[in-house]
Amino acid sequence: MERYTKPAVLLHWIIALLIIAAFALGLTMVDIPGLTPTKLKYFSWHKWMGVTVLGLACLRLLWRLTHAAPAYPAHMPQWQQKAAHHLHALLYVLMFAIPVSGYIYTLSAGVPVVYLGLFPLPVFMAPDPQLKPLLKLVHYWLNMTLLAVVCLHVLAALKHQFIDRDGIFKRILP
Repeated sequence: MERYTKPAVLLHWIIALLIIAAFALGLTMVDIPGLTPTKLKYFSWHKWMGVTVLGLACLRLLWRLTHAAPAYPAHMPQWQQKAAHHLHALLYVLMFAIPVSGYIYTLSAGVPVVYLGLFPLPVFMAPDPQLKPLLKLVHYWLNMTLLAVVCLHVLAALKHQFIDRDGIFKRILP
């Protein structure tokens, strides 16, 4: 069976690990009471991971647009192929929407994003205390959607590995 290219595999796993780390850090940091140095540090790290995911997602999308994904096995039902296609498309949308929503939410709170503490990102909007709660909810629910979609993605991969035994999971392994 045809495999994904090495750059596609590398980008898949780096982005996956960064998303998991950013998600876990996001849950941890919001549970820290008050405004402590640790909480501020975690917020910065979370933002840096989000910016990195966005940049890598851009590279991944460019790679994907210029390199076809391996074909699904002929025995795979058409509905599963369509479901996989739509699930992957949703993952791409979320890889862009979540960092962008976090960035806009941060700007609405009046906090600039300085990538790695060195590179200030553009501030294209003034603080907006009325918009901030809505953007917080958008960012939260996009993340919860991503959690559900990733769980479905992992379950489908495990199904292909252990039930179907059709080699699809091996196509993306390093």
